[in-house]
Amino acid sequence: MGVNTSNRQIAQELGISEKTAQNMTKKIRTEIQKNRPDPELSGEVEFDEVYVVAGHKGHPETVKKGSKRP
Repeated sequence: MGVNTSNRQIAQELGISEKTAQNMTKKIRTEIQKNRPDPELSGEVEFDEVYVVAGHKGHPETVKKGSKRP
């Protein structure tokens, strides 16, 4: 089973239903996700810009006032 193999193709190759293939691959992907190691950063690390007040559409004064939109 390849990483980029569709559930339909897996079902056809194994002679099982698509629903069974979906359930099987979901379990496998969940376990892979749970068991993957946390990334460790070292040395120089670069970050892109972050728009911190995106939830208020760039109007931080609205948050200070406690009102809805200006």
